[in-house]
Amino acid sequence: MSFLILVFITSFFVVLLSTPSLIKVAILKRLFDAPGDTRKIHSRMIPTVGGIIIFAGTIFSYALWFPSEEIHDCMKLLQSMSDFKYILSTVLVMFFVGVKDDIIGTAPVKKLVAHVLVGLVLVLMADIRIISMHGLFGINILPNWASVFMSLFTYIVVVNAFNLIDGVDGLAGGVGLIASAAFGAWFALAGDYAMACLGFALAGSLLGFLIFNFSPAKIFMGDSGSLTIGLIISILAIKLVNYDISLVKNQLILHVSKPIFAMAVLVYPLVDTLRIFIYRAVRGVSPFSADRNHLHHRLIDIGCSHRKSVLLVYFVNILIISLTLIFAFLDANYTLIIVGGTALFIAQIPFFIKKVKNRTENDK
Repeated sequence: MSFLILVFITSFFVVLLSTPSLIKVAILKRLFDAPGDTRKIHSRMIPTVGGIIIFAGTIFSYALWFPSEEIHDCMKLLQSMSDFKYILSTVLVMFFVGVKDDIIGTAPVKKLVAHVLVGLVLVLMADIRIISMHGLFGINILPNWASVFMSLFTYIVVVNAFNLIDGVDGLAGGVGLIASAAFGAWFALAGDYAMACLGFALAGSLLGFLIFNFSPAKIFMGDSGSLTIGLIISILAIKLVNYDISLVKNQLILHVSKPIFAMAVLVYPLVDTLRIFIYRAVRGVSPFSADRNHLHHRLIDIGCSHRKSVLLVYFVNILIISLTLIFAFLDANYTLIIVGGTALFIAQIPFFIKKVKNRTENDK
């Protein structure tokens, strides 16, 4: 398991040492995001191609330290090598879709088509899909059609969720760091070093990137970064949910509901995306349209700084993951009610504070 430290350190230093050069090149080639749009919260020109270095650091470390020597079971090694092939090919496609969008723009419909095609490759060819809900909602093994549909839906939602939350300095990167580290730790404890390697490779890249992306940001990750992060995180989440519990020996994670743990790790992007899609649907607006109605925008509106808003999101994300572990002894459905209810309650606090402020100002 000690090689995972090398995985993390390698991707961290690749990003840390390469990002300054990327910033210089992006400025010279005018690959930056200019201020001016009402929903943009930066006031200067900032490079938007940080996803290039996140992709490079993650894939380099993942490929370099891929633990083929650590996997002694022949069938498990063959499965891991098959996953390696499909993960690399699909992440490469999603990365270039993001790069195109960062440089010249891409129509939302074309991006959705790319999401669907990548999802179909992973579901139908790689067979990385959800096959059971492990008793959650009383559902165990899913019919094949439901498994394909739910897995494809999960890919599309998670990838787009990370794309949507990339609206404040350090937010998507930090949430991605927490998620990839949590998934990587789970797989390490479960003994799946191939997936743990992927998780820690991404975590190292994101920690290195946050040094330049945390407020005030010197570079943005752009769609090339958010789409790459979203796809890798979605793969880790589905692989975790689908993991054979009989292979887990570690008592720390043995009794934790896998679907609930995956949802807890992804709580912020999932809750914010669900809320924003409902908000836009009720008002008859396209769910893919941009606005300032995300939870992180609301935190800024009630007086939180960029740094404070992002740190609050980090804290809540870690809190929800901790609740999942604390209540692991309960039935999965009860745990979901506690964890989900807590997350939804916390999500309403910024809106409640905003209403109170508005009433106070009106009374004056």
